[in-house]
Amino acid sequence: MDARSLAPSLHTVKAILILDNDGERLFSKYYEDIHAIGKEERVFEKNIFNKTYRSDGEIALLDGFTIVYKSSVDLYFYVVGSSQENELMLMAVLNCLFDSLSQMLRKNVEKRTMLDNMAGVFLAVDEIVDGGVILESDPLEVTQRVGLKIEETTLTEQTMSQVLQNAKEQIKWSLLK
Repeated sequence: MDARSLAPSLHTVKAILILDNDGERLFSKYYEDIHAIGKEERVFEKNIFNKTYRSDGEIALLDGFTIVYKSSVDLYFYVVGSSQENELMLMAVLNCLFDSLSQMLRKNVEKRTMLDNMAGVFLAVDEIVDGGVILESDPLEVTQRVGLKIEETTLTEQTMSQVLQNAKEQIKWSLLK
């Protein structure tokens, strides 16, 4: 083992994955080139799923990586770090992600609801981890920041729909006169 791999680093998270109960990818974000993009990532994800889907544990070691995981209804959440990484740090990221999504999805953390709110999932992950560096571990902060960003987007859309609705009403009233 070389000294570089043991040197402390802020880059603690290698990947965040969310798989369904068949082991199929719903969300993945890799922060380092763990494997070549494509088929090797799918094989890696399938190996993780096969190792963890029947166990009641929270931590697994696979291919030189430490993996912390949690399941909910029909989803499996994974945070991947190096083999020397502190499991508690990885678990803090996992808990923050799960609790944030739970709050955002109103305690309905399941595949269909998550797919309907995928933009929020992307925003939450980006608020928690950036480039493998943990930015936030408080789910309240994450949901607040994500909520503000989503509200800004929906406010613009809502304003446009209100404008269109007002225009329709004005046209309707002008035709009725």
